[in-house]
Amino acid sequence: MNTENQKPCYHCSLPIEASEEVTTQIQGQQQSFCCNGCKSVCEAIYAAGLEGFYKRMYDGTLLAPPPELPKELALYDLDEVQEEFVDSLSETREIHLLVEGIHCAACVWLIEHSLQALTGIKEARVNLSGRRLHVQWDNNRLKLSAIIQRLGQIGYAAVPYDPDAAEDRLRKENRQLLYRMGFAGFTMMNLLWISIALYSGADKGEYRTLFQWVGFALATPTLIYSGYPFFKGAWSGIRHLHLGMDVPIAIGASITYLYSVYVMLSGSVTAEVYYDTVVNFIFVILVGRYLEAISKRQAVASTQRLLDLQPRVATLLLVDGEKVVPIRSVKPGDRVLVRPGERIPVDGLIVEGKTAIDESLLTGESMPIQKGPEMGVSAGTLNGHGAIQVTVTQLLKDSALGRIIRLVEEAQASKAPIQCVADRIVPWFVAITLGLASATFLWWWQTDFEVALMAATAVLIITCPCAFGLATPMSIAVATGLGARYGILIRNGDVLERFSSIDQFVFDKTGTLTEGKMQVTSLQIGDDVWLPGDAQTEQTRTLLGQLLAVEQFSEHPIAEALVDSAKAAGLNSGQYQVETFVNRPGYGVAARVDGVDIVIGNTPWLKENGVQMAPELERSAEKLDQRGVGSVRCAVAGVELGLVGVEDPVRKDSAALIAGLKSAGMQVSMLSGDRQATAEAIAERLGGMPVIAEVLPEQKDQVIDQLQRENERVAMVGDGVNDAPALVRADVGIALGSGTDVSIASADIVLMSNELDKVRLASALSRRTLRTIRQNIGLSIAYNLIMIPLAMSALITPLVAAVSMPISSLLVIGNAARIRTLFRGVR
Repeated sequence: MNTENQKPCYHCSLPIEASEEVTTQIQGQQQSFCCNGCKSVCEAIYAAGLEGFYKRMYDGTLLAPPPELPKELALYDLDEVQEEFVDSLSETREIHLLVEGIHCAACVWLIEHSLQALTGIKEARVNLSGRRLHVQWDNNRLKLSAIIQRLGQIGYAAVPYDPDAAEDRLRKENRQLLYRMGFAGFTMMNLLWISIALYSGADKGEYRTLFQWVGFALATPTLIYSGYPFFKGAWSGIRHLHLGMDVPIAIGASITYLYSVYVMLSGSVTAEVYYDTVVNFIFVILVGRYLEAISKRQAVASTQRLLDLQPRVATLLLVDGEKVVPIRSVKPGDRVLVRPGERIPVDGLIVEGKTAIDESLLTGESMPIQKGPEMGVSAGTLNGHGAIQVTVTQLLKDSALGRIIRLVEEAQASKAPIQCVADRIVPWFVAITLGLASATFLWWWQTDFEVALMAATAVLIITCPCAFGLATPMSIAVATGLGARYGILIRNGDVLERFSSIDQFVFDKTGTLTEGKMQVTSLQIGDDVWLPGDAQTEQTRTLLGQLLAVEQFSEHPIAEALVDSAKAAGLNSGQYQVETFVNRPGYGVAARVDGVDIVIGNTPWLKENGVQMAPELERSAEKLDQRGVGSVRCAVAGVELGLVGVEDPVRKDSAALIAGLKSAGMQVSMLSGDRQATAEAIAERLGGMPVIAEVLPEQKDQVIDQLQRENERVAMVGDGVNDAPALVRADVGIALGSGTDVSIASADIVLMSNELDKVRLASALSRRTLRTIRQNIGLSIAYNLIMIPLAMSALITPLVAAVSMPISSLLVIGNAARIRTLFRGVR
């Protein structure tokens, strides 16, 4: 079919069949369309005031005609359907949609601006690389079907995101690229024989014209089929005045091809044809693009491995037996069977059976963990030697694995501030390229036309901003995916950049540097000291019982330690009558037990309650402080009677972490609610560090704020509910995996295991990532500074330029992949 004289569609730029042309007035000018779908989409875009979309088409990919919308859109409004895809069936809902038709940044702009104009939309964010749309909307004001319908009106078909469908689409794109590359490779090999003959003397004999026509016959279909993506992209870029890298490639290939056709038809006996050059550099550029696609995929393989962990089916236990069902059909409360060696398909609780669970791919813990009834298991982990039955507690999207994958995908889609610099540079590259190529042609034209043509073509091909575009996102994708593989979850690329500049680490003591499991070490009454496991005097037993009666109503770790110690001594809380329980966070508790007032806590709390203090117990408390053991004061009937020694054992790897951070030049501080002397003694056991002690829970974020006012860039490491404000306040908040949901939700980095060395590893990962980004930008600058002058000097042929161009991108990808070496030897 001859398309040379056919008009392009105003919306999608495809040729219009004369019998199918559709016309309408757009802003006072008559425009032509290939179908009513394109006309409707264009009218909708202009009606919404989004005509800027057409000015933003620049990356070189044509729009397709509007894809067909999913059928039965109303089904997507049903809660039964949505619960498979949305985060929660609340008033405000979130969903990831896989959008067909996204091609470039212009599509991103159009989709985001069009949806944000809808009443009820709270957020619309497009991930260009993944062709995914994250939408947050008010379900009471707007239905999901209306969102999908609106996308259809502007030319995009959307369905809820499914990893398998996305993977199929990526494979299809790579297969198309492989076909075009294979065809170009076939013609290139055949043209090499023609070139050998011409270079061997046939260019001066009777077969000169024949060989030229054979070259023409091979180069023409290669230019049309294999070079089609470049011409399609170039035309779109020129039409919308946004020039992508396809423009110089298409210009270089076209000029070289047309010059060769001119030489062949004119019968010149001195000029040469360059069909082999055209085919060779198209083939090499396609090889480069294919290698880039494969290298990107391998570089972010850690994220794909997480996706691969997502189970597809589960063995559901029913009244009449068992049934293998798709994982999406499993509901909370269902019971599933997990056989030895199978991956656990759900988050849940074991109700029957014992086994060892390998959680290494999820948390980084290398040793299998023994599990039994009433213990939790996570989707994606590997069952060991035993068969277990599990009651489902979380759906797949809400499972620990689901949350990890969502966090990693959002991090990879984010932009670090340093990327903004590259984004501002890239658009100028093509304009500069065209200018340099023109100047090169004019300079060499005065000497030799063929030299001028080859030199200008080499400049067009060799100038490449791709490395700038890949420098940041590739490094972030590798770092976040790799971190997730080893149990380090990073929220976004901005965190990596901020973390790399941190110079002050503040550790919350309890549960972070210590195990978070308080233990009673002693109970002193007067001059008598009782140690756990010893026989008790009547007075000791009475006081322990009173402590048990009061502390059973508190959730504080010290209260738990006192209760456990009393129960281990054979006491029972049920024998006491407790009234008027009072809890003052950061101070202590008080209650009336069998008619007697009991006050338990620190010195200010006892004094506030009018307790008569015992000087000998104060001296004993000071001795405990010097040993790094905390103390709790106990008063009965208004008189201080006992002193409880409590200790939170230091983690085995705490000292090594502190030493490692210090050796890296970091400042380290410890934040504690303990008395100053107790906290300092613990700090000394960890190798020594500044201590900020006697800090109440609500004062932690104030301490961080004060450090920031002193121009410190602070990372806060914690695990408790009262750490959450400080984690938010800090430049970077780090939550341990043993922490509460609140602290984890407030953190920038989440460590899935309790291995403290992961803090050091996360810090090293951030510094390595930022260094890699800077190296990548430097590589691309160096490449262009070296290669462009060589091309302008006519020292590089178009073929060498075509080989060199993808090398810069491959260098960037390879350098980003080197981040993996940081984890060499880490299990």
